[in-house]
Amino acid sequence: MEDGSRIQGHMAPTVVSRLKIKNECIRVVLAETLCTFIMMVFGLGTVAQVVTGNGVFGEYFSINVGFGLSVAMGVHVGGKVSGAHMNAAVSFTMCVFGRLRWKMFPLYVFAQFLGSFLAAGTIFLLYYDAIHHYCGGNFTVSGPKATAGIFATYPAPYISIYTGFFDQVLGTGMLLLCLMALADQRNQPVVPGVEPVGVGLLVLLIGVSLGSNSGYAINPTRDLGPRVFTLMAGWGMEVFSNEF
Repeated sequence: MEDGSRIQGHMAPTVVSRLKIKNECIRVVLAETLCTFIMMVFGLGTVAQVVTGNGVFGEYFSINVGFGLSVAMGVHVGGKVSGAHMNAAVSFTMCVFGRLRWKMFPLYVFAQFLGSFLAAGTIFLLYYDAIHHYCGGNFTVSGPKATAGIFATYPAPYISIYTGFFDQVLGTGMLLLCLMALADQRNQPVVPGVEPVGVGLLVLLIGVSLGSNSGYAINPTRDLGPRVFTLMAGWGMEVFSNEF
């Protein structure tokens, strides 16, 4: 970087230095929004392809791989700035263990919600024609041509509310426990530099083992942002109903 920015024997200011944001809160919000947006665009895009493609562009396993890789990319994008939590449950846990100041918690949640909401809008615009062709313009939450599940997670029709609750608590708990283990320097942490791969594989593992009941959201902000978007985009209040 230094050699590339020398002009006539002196250091020229780089674009990065000109655009450097000194305010920590702004940096964190921008980084967390961006990495969440990246994660959700790739993740929701995978779901959109599988649903609207009728099996031509992948199956359930494709969604697991897509979200695992999307989480890894998100960590690469914002990991050094905000920690790339991309998950309100992760941010809350970091606050509980003293690794994040409580006053930063609302900023993280806002950034994650914003990134997820914007990603849902992006995928809706990108796949609007495919979604419209698939469902005939009838945006529904349940039924053979339901499309709300592209954006948010919904329980299988045979799942009771108690099983659904336990399913999400267990999945989120396993996520947080394993994330803490991956970062535990006193135990067996992931090799420095490959943390994104470790986190991505963890999400993939949860998807292939605990995902069929309710879609393994394991992330309040990942689910709420797109759910609010679908409410506004035409799916209606049914997106917040548990009666399917």
